[in-house]
Amino acid sequence: MEAYTNLNKQYIAGEWTDGTEGHTLENLNPFDDTVLNTFQGAGTDDVDKAFNAAKDAAKAWRDTPPTERQQIMLKAASLLQDRKDEVMEWLMKEVGSTSLKAEIEHTQTCNMLLEAASFPMRMQGYTIPSFTPGKQSLVYRKALGVVAMISPWNFPLYLSMRTVAPALAVGNGVVMKPASQSPVTGGTFIARLFEEAGVPRGVLNVVVGKSSIIGDYVVAHPVSNLISFTGSTPVGKGIGKLGGEGLKKLALELGGNNPLVVLEDADVAHAVDAAIFGRFMHQGQICMSTNRILIHEKLHDAFLEQFVARAKALPYGDPAKAETVVGPLIDNKAVKRVLDLIDRAVKAGAKIETGGEATGNVVHPTVLSGVTKDNPLFQEEVFGPVVGLTTFKSDQEAIDLANATEYGLSSALHTKDLQKGLRLARQIEAGMVHINDQSVNDEMNTPFGGEKNSGIGRFGGQWILEELTTLQWVSYQDEFREYPF
Repeated sequence: MEAYTNLNKQYIAGEWTDGTEGHTLENLNPFDDTVLNTFQGAGTDDVDKAFNAAKDAAKAWRDTPPTERQQIMLKAASLLQDRKDEVMEWLMKEVGSTSLKAEIEHTQTCNMLLEAASFPMRMQGYTIPSFTPGKQSLVYRKALGVVAMISPWNFPLYLSMRTVAPALAVGNGVVMKPASQSPVTGGTFIARLFEEAGVPRGVLNVVVGKSSIIGDYVVAHPVSNLISFTGSTPVGKGIGKLGGEGLKKLALELGGNNPLVVLEDADVAHAVDAAIFGRFMHQGQICMSTNRILIHEKLHDAFLEQFVARAKALPYGDPAKAETVVGPLIDNKAVKRVLDLIDRAVKAGAKIETGGEATGNVVHPTVLSGVTKDNPLFQEEVFGPVVGLTTFKSDQEAIDLANATEYGLSSALHTKDLQKGLRLARQIEAGMVHINDQSVNDEMNTPFGGEKNSGIGRFGGQWILEELTTLQWVSYQDEFREYPF
């Protein structure tokens, strides 16, 4: 099987072409800053062509028999399995994925395609009793029309596919704008995959360009019916404002500052295992990453000793090496931001227990103790392999601390008392709570999303199906209706 080519092109109306804006985007390897490929950037004319193509193709695609759309999803899943090594290599060199992270992302994406393959058969409507004699009331579920999807760079293949595959499966046209740091794994690779799987020309389109040139234009484009965005809260708020002005539906999965709470009766060794994975998976560059560890004061010393020892032992460096657990951040700008946050945390009273340095774009696994509620490390999303430890005295204080930020995406809680765990989980202001686990969980048939400044809407299962469709009431009189005048 030959590797995909033309992955540095725009994909518009079924054609692979250069953008017309005139600027170029260099796609860099975050570990060594080598140039992987170069794109001629898209401009607003390209965006118009993409949306018009999606709109023109959407009606016939919506009316395609559901079995055909289902078979395309299954074919795409099969092709992705066949191209596993190819896409894993791209994930490692384009976004600094370790082999473990690339493996997980590939599996998640395949599972998302299989879940999406069920959606064409799940477009159920309703029959509703009518108040009017002789009237029959029917409710039909329909595809929205055209979906605009703006994807992030951290899990680009999966976080793009979790919108694109369901959107296509239920009969929508799609325009994708991948992040500039991951235009292949978040955009053009997916387009080639669906092209090979048999998606008709124009149904799926990919525009790659600078956000300063086409970002707002994509969001505000009058053709789209829904904006799906995964990324930072500040950018998400701007997208929400633009989308709201256009009365578009919004599915926004934004930032997270996710707590892992270790209660007094927790199994310390188990909690340490969970926290190590939850914090350092993909260098902490996950919206669901364990950002804060809250520990009962009686367990603090034991937890700290074990956790720091484990963090010190994590292999870091080149993501192409099989043993590497912590690879590079996405770019040097991210490294500077994370090192600055560490410096500010220390000045606010925290103590570095290990790490605190970087080699190139690789920030060493870093643990800080003595982090208080007002410390910037407690309040800000880190998006790097750095975590702070905070103590509490009571269950109520633990819940208060867990809720003491603007975010509410994911969370975790450790206790041997399951009933207490369930009771306290309900008090955490987050869209997801995982008891005796860590905060990085995503299953295709569950409602994924956050509260507060972590976003609106839900991905996954029947919940994303509802986001990507609309309902239409159709009634008919099967006997003559008498009117009052």
